[in-house]
Amino acid sequence: MYEPNVVGDWQEYEEHAGLRVRVHRLAPAEPPRGRDDAAAGLTYFSVRVTVENRGARHYGIHLEDGQIDVRVGPDGEGAFVDWRNSQFIEGFDVYPLRRATAVLYAAAPEAALSHVDVQVQLRVEDEWSDRRLWAGGIGVVEGAASATPAGAGPCGLAHQVDAFLKGQAEPGTA
Repeated sequence: MYEPNVVGDWQEYEEHAGLRVRVHRLAPAEPPRGRDDAAAGLTYFSVRVTVENRGARHYGIHLEDGQIDVRVGPDGEGAFVDWRNSQFIEGFDVYPLRRATAVLYAAAPEAALSHVDVQVQLRVEDEWSDRRLWAGGIGVVEGAASATPAGAGPCGLAHQVDAFLKGQAEPGTA
């Protein structure tokens, strides 16, 4: 059975030797050019998608709007993606030992941000790769002890994912 990656994990592409991708730095953030009116009442967050080439040859990559899907909450509802403020990778050659990063700004109800899924479908040399999924969450709803679901306590999966994400956010580990 296919298991999603945790936000911060690298995913290797077998069909493209040395090429790998990761979704990381999932955090609350305000967009650089101001909020979109369509996101009124929603909480903004950002996520980075980095493509790294550890192989011997360069790859032409595309990671544009429509190739990244963001879902939030337990029901997997679509987040509002602010395409105007996001930065994509459009036809870039990633040479050996180099990286390229896309920054995506999105918004969703604050209560849904404890569960965020990001799906990426990279295009390499005009060929579509398989879709990959990363799962994580943002701790903006912490502190509401009465709203904590069963199984999310100190030994629950949500706590373990949150602890991992905090460890990735510490300086020198990202």
